[in-house]
Amino acid sequence: MLKHRGFPGRLPGTDFQFIIRRANKKGATPLTRRERFRDRKPADRRADAGFLAALIAHFGEEPFQRGNLDAGRLSWLIGREVVAVGKLDPTDYGQLLRVDMKRAEAGFPELFAADAPEFDWDDGDWDDEDPEDGDDS
Repeated sequence: MLKHRGFPGRLPGTDFQFIIRRANKKGATPLTRRERFRDRKPADRRADAGFLAALIAHFGEEPFQRGNLDAGRLSWLIGREVVAVGKLDPTDYGQLLRVDMKRAEAGFPELFAADAPEFDWDDGDWDDEDPEDGDDS
């Protein structure tokens, strides 16, 4: 499983997780498109926007591996703002994905506005080194 070094571990000031520390021994959690209903909590919508902002800041429009990105967080965006490159294998840590910028702007126009929110990605309690995990792949 590829570890995305430098990618934020979570939404600053919250417990909304963006990455996982190690691969699941039973296999990758499947990506499943989750419906975003209008009555979702504002905190959940902020987490989606923050995760998408982090994806855009880290990868832009370039393809990237799923790697250690959180399946739950990706599932809120998959099939809309985040699309598979090729056929989607929902349980593959190596699956290539990319941000569809047109859909991202349509779904989260606030991220592209002149007064777009800025996120402080300096996550003080996250470190790139996990002492329990000797696998840096």
